[in-house]
Amino acid sequence: MSLEGPPADETLMLAFVAGDAQAFEVLYDRHAMPVWRFVQRSVHDSALADDLVQDVWFNLLRHAPDYQPKARFRTWLFTLAHHRLVDHWRTHKVHSPLDADTEEGAALADTLAAESGFGPDRRLDSREQAQALLDALTALPVAQREAFLLQAEAGMSVAEIAQATGVPMETARSRLRYARAQLRAALETFA
Repeated sequence: MSLEGPPADETLMLAFVAGDAQAFEVLYDRHAMPVWRFVQRSVHDSALADDLVQDVWFNLLRHAPDYQPKARFRTWLFTLAHHRLVDHWRTHKVHSPLDADTEEGAALADTLAAESGFGPDRRLDSREQAQALLDALTALPVAQREAFLLQAEAGMSVAEIAQATGVPMETARSRLRYARAQLRAALETFA
């Protein structure tokens, strides 16, 4: 009986670079949804997120031969996602609000207000709270929203966020602090 856990992401990436296609499949299965959620909650459009995330994975494949495990694989992957988002924002300055009046907003609010086993009144409150969170996230400046989502969706540390976004650690820490304060203030009516 082996006491070893699943292989580390960095080991899998090196195996993929060496020609093991199954290693890539494992990496993709582990990280596809967190990357997609990060991108989708940054652009507020599922179809666009699909396209951008596809670009992220293609970019990973293009740069795979140059991969060196200097940081956690997850940090490297989310750095690629960050760069793709920056490229997108640079060419598309339009940011649409995500609200319950759109099909996309209603679906995401329903997802965030997942079935809790409570009655309809409680689910309505939960959906309203989820929508308030989406509205508060949308209202955050892009850099703060991105830092918050990298921590919330990717589970990245402050140092990893700083590395992924190319800013000093204190800047990443400040962005997180301001994002949390604004979200807390926006949601205090639900406390």
